[in-house]
Amino acid sequence: MRTILVPVDGSESSLRAVRAAIKAANELGGANLHVITVQAPILSGNVTRFFSAEAIQDYYQDEGSNALVSAKALLDESGVAYQSKVVVGPVAMTIADYAKDNSCDLIIMGTRGLGSVTGLVLGSITTKVLSLTELPVTLVK
Repeated sequence: MRTILVPVDGSESSLRAVRAAIKAANELGGANLHVITVQAPILSGNVTRFFSAEAIQDYYQDEGSNALVSAKALLDESGVAYQSKVVVGPVAMTIADYAKDNSCDLIIMGTRGLGSVTGLVLGSITTKVLSLTELPVTLVK
């Protein structure tokens, strides 16, 4: 059975990637879907000085859970089995590492996420993932 990774950030582009992954899973007669959201680590020393590590972890989990809500609703409605997870780290590297560590066969992701620069042809995270992985990557516009 194939394993498909779908990184999401709550954007419409990432939801289109979830729909494409559902379709692919159905066409393959089933697949293991891993739906993740990656929270970039807070690097400011001021934040870590005023908030406990536990509070920061809670923040990552809350933000990640919010980013997964719509994707999980689509997946639950489709009936396709999936695993979801909130991961913390440099976004593109964490996506590539997760795919490798979990023996994924394919990454399906949106071309642009919720970043502030919307005029780029491909999002910076998407471009970095393409350069960091040897896996096939299906981009969904």
